[in-house]
Amino acid sequence: MSGDRVVGVLGGTFDPIHLGHLAAAEDARVQLDLDEILFVPNNVPPHKQNQAVTPSQHRVRMVELAIADNSNFRLCTIELQRPGPSFTLDTLRLLRREYGGDARLVFLTGCDSLHGLHTWHQPDVLLDEFGIVLLDRPTDGEIDWVQLESRFPKIRRQTRIVPIPLLDISSHDLRQRARKGLPIRYYVTPPVEKYILETGLYYQPRDP
Repeated sequence: MSGDRVVGVLGGTFDPIHLGHLAAAEDARVQLDLDEILFVPNNVPPHKQNQAVTPSQHRVRMVELAIADNSNFRLCTIELQRPGPSFTLDTLRLLRREYGGDARLVFLTGCDSLHGLHTWHQPDVLLDEFGIVLLDRPTDGEIDWVQLESRFPKIRRQTRIVPIPLLDISSHDLRQRARKGLPIRYYVTPPVEKYILETGLYYQPRDP
């Protein structure tokens, strides 16, 4: 690592943010010696444009509550401040402009993102300019590098893998649990659980 500030960027719908997100972020922060991690809630996720997403004010508030006790975590609403789909490349370029030369950005994403990387907005440019740090869970298995290299010849040099703990939690499953009246305690932080219960989020049918 250079002497500059190193900032991790973790985007997502965070609908809701859960302990899996937080544990992965903290492991990445320690292993990569990051100065801080930005949690960036999506505005219109390109891969979810036909799905119902909880209004941004609720998702932002849950992120605020979830990360409040970690001084190395910070909420970033940059994607909510512009209209249209939330393209990762655009977000990273805006953040680079905002931080200037005082910081190096590290883009964090899950290993499962590789399967659809070819569908992303200008993926070759994203890899060239920023690279990718993959947060790898033990169950993700081996990555098919041969197939990936047929589309992205330099991807092994543009990718770093960070092992993270296996916490089998998904936001979709948590919404389903809440809808069925099942407990979400111990899946999310206590303040997030309280917020969901008080607002009644996820208790009305929204998505299949």
